[in-house]
Amino acid sequence: VIAGAGVGGLALANSLAKIPTMNVTVLERTDRFKRFGGPIQLASNALQIMKDMDEDLFNGVMEKFTFTGDKMNGIKDGIRSEWYAKFDLAGPAESRNMPYTGVIDRPDLQEIYLNAVPKGVIHNGDAVVGYKKNPKGPGVKVQMESGKEVEGDILIGADGIWSAVRASMRDEPAKGDGSGVAYSGYTVFAGELKYDSPDNGEVGYKVYIGPGQYFVITDIGNGCYQWYAFLARAPGSAETEEKPNGAGSYLKDIFTGWSPEIHAILDATKDYEIEQRDLYDRPPSVLKSWTDGGSVALLGDSVHAMMPNLGQGGCQAIEDAYVLVQELGGAKRRSSLESKMMNYRGRRLIRSAAVHGLSRFASDIIILGFDTPAKIVKDEKTGGLRFENFNYAGVVTKILQPILPIFFMLQFAFLYDGWKNEAAIDFKATAGFVAVGGIILLLGVGTEAGLAGVGVAFETLLGGEALDAFLLNLREILSMRM
Repeated sequence: VIAGAGVGGLALANSLAKIPTMNVTVLERTDRFKRFGGPIQLASNALQIMKDMDEDLFNGVMEKFTFTGDKMNGIKDGIRSEWYAKFDLAGPAESRNMPYTGVIDRPDLQEIYLNAVPKGVIHNGDAVVGYKKNPKGPGVKVQMESGKEVEGDILIGADGIWSAVRASMRDEPAKGDGSGVAYSGYTVFAGELKYDSPDNGEVGYKVYIGPGQYFVITDIGNGCYQWYAFLARAPGSAETEEKPNGAGSYLKDIFTGWSPEIHAILDATKDYEIEQRDLYDRPPSVLKSWTDGGSVALLGDSVHAMMPNLGQGGCQAIEDAYVLVQELGGAKRRSSLESKMMNYRGRRLIRSAAVHGLSRFASDIIILGFDTPAKIVKDEKTGGLRFENFNYAGVVTKILQPILPIFFMLQFAFLYDGWKNEAAIDFKATAGFVAVGGIILLLGVGTEAGLAGVGVAFETLLGGEALDAFLLNLREILSMRM
């Protein structure tokens, strides 16, 4: 039984349904599927898994797909509009013979999965609210909002960040204090529109950095673009901050003095095309359960919801599904299910925690540590030299300019090399980006924001949970060798 028909739940259902010994049921709270939601990024690691799991489905995705990884991508100076650092998405994919990163409309991806899953597998219109394990043996009774119960040998909680399955497993609230879900410190405005961009077909996405906030523009295909404005705000700012002239005007004021490229796309966006939401995430936990014996396991956002900066949320849910299919597909008897569930946790814990940490690190370091890069320019009137933004943050941002491409290269190596999740710890891939990330953090310490945020950023780079998981798995490996 799978709770939730999101990307991870459907990927899992599609593959498990192909195994003759599996009888799969997906329970989805919505009464019917609607074409709702914007584009979702699928990076090379997730696309490679999709191809490995179901090549026909992968080919269907490619028909609706817009590649961004084969184009120019990177970070721009948010004030001057100049490229600050470009990162190569194509090279790492090509060298590993993997598909390029790109985007697809979420409704299109959902429809492709729904058409692939056998009829009768998905049941709409009733939400999972909890479960009870069978006290007399294997299996679980899934409790529904309607009062009904659905029985199965296994329950997979793929029911999102506010997971009822997780709440039932850990005896904690699904939302609020005690749920383990944390407010990230950021709110995001997002817009999606038809837009005549001057760099259409050349640039995949660009991140504009500057003091205290940043802005992202990405090509989503067919002449459409999506943009995001990330702001450090208290939770609930959508209700507490007044916007008498609308969200577009509010953002133009916030980004006064920033790149004309930002203002051009804001000017082209209608207010009804803009949405705001607070960002929450959840680090995967060493101390709290991923599984409940051999009967229940968590997948995707229910156990490791992450910031959207790397576009890895859906990708990591697909990786979860991939590993679960391997583990459950290899089970020959019910008595082996508990060890299979623990194998799943062991294979996914550190990698998902590291990706979670990288996603949070990207936000923290850009907002807390970066500024407009320092620059020496020639004054056109006097002919003399002028020093722009020569404060500590500006100088550090300039120093980091040649370092960031190296960090991106190591980051993509980590993401793309580890998609099979064959080892609990990928020492080689992890060591590089941790070392370079540490340099970035140390340079950021001197800023006031860096002093406030470096502790958080260092924890998220390796994640508090990721570090605990790393040490726990390292002890287990050493004890096995001894």
